[in-house]
Amino acid sequence: MTTALYAILGILIFGLLIGIHEFGHFTAAKLFGVNVMEFSLGMGPALWKKEGKETTYSLRLLPIGGYCAMLGEDEAVDDPRAFTSQAPWKRALILAAGAFMNFLLGLVIILILYSSAYAFRNAEIVDFMPGCPYESEEGLHKGDRFYKIDGKRIYAHFDVDDFLAQGDGVYDFVMIRDGKKVTLKDFRFVPVEYEGESRKMYGFYMGYDEATPAVTVRYAWNTCMEFSRWVKLGLSELIHGKVKVEEMSGPVGIVDLMAETGEQAETTGDALYNIFYLAAFIAVNLAIMNLLPLPALDGGRIFFLLVTWLIESVTRRKLNPKYEGYIHAAGLVLLLGLMVFIMFHDIVRIFTT
Repeated sequence: MTTALYAILGILIFGLLIGIHEFGHFTAAKLFGVNVMEFSLGMGPALWKKEGKETTYSLRLLPIGGYCAMLGEDEAVDDPRAFTSQAPWKRALILAAGAFMNFLLGLVIILILYSSAYAFRNAEIVDFMPGCPYESEEGLHKGDRFYKIDGKRIYAHFDVDDFLAQGDGVYDFVMIRDGKKVTLKDFRFVPVEYEGESRKMYGFYMGYDEATPAVTVRYAWNTCMEFSRWVKLGLSELIHGKVKVEEMSGPVGIVDLMAETGEQAETTGDALYNIFYLAAFIAVNLAIMNLLPLPALDGGRIFFLLVTWLIESVTRRKLNPKYEGYIHAAGLVLLLGLMVFIMFHDIVRIFTT
């Protein structure tokens, strides 16, 4: 496949990520009897429209988002089928349904990718190198499985090396031993020299788990948890200034990254595997980002829903949702501005690298 075909595939996948998110809102709204006025993929001028029984379905020019426009979403409407007429818990579920579907899509993609696996590398110590100083009654045992290192959960075998590399040689281990959690506090653990080896090593070997259906589901779930941790780490680095806003990627950057990922693979099979693995990560990324408590995002709407409910419970007075609508409208303008800024830098990167 050529770079252009990988780029087209990237566009289709990005459209799927948007579509499944809005479909989550749409399905939950219909389930609770809310009148959905328009279900749109993309933003800007309409390329295609179809009038349904009560919902207009549209495809728009800019593949940078989408929306599920519900009756009474940002203003009070005297209609039992309006969004604002629903109980707070129903509105919260409708708002959270998009992120849920993104996460579910990421999990399903990983399950499909892992379905052909025979075994998964685990974080269990199956043996020690001769003379390893850490194998002892008070130390590590054969059969121990790393569960946490310095409070950080081990989701994949490579987490062990990553977290050990970040430490200073003294760690707090939580191991699974004979089905129980065993804590090793302030455990000194540094690479040592072994006869016949050219570099220092920790001196243990990790094993494999047979890829039964239950194990495959567990590893797929753990992979999504690993993705979630990467997203949280990225957000932390952005907040602390370790990553600049212009280094973020939008739709153009994501599609370009997918095309580049496919182009760098040795075979078409490897390319498709890597692209869909990346798509699963982006799906989980979108799920978490959309739940941030920021105006215009689903998380922001859920946050304001909670605040409104608390205020109305105390004051016994209904708040006019149009004011919240103003806040989200302003947030949407800022969000679109940020997306344009990021898209500009994505395009500059493509033509300058």
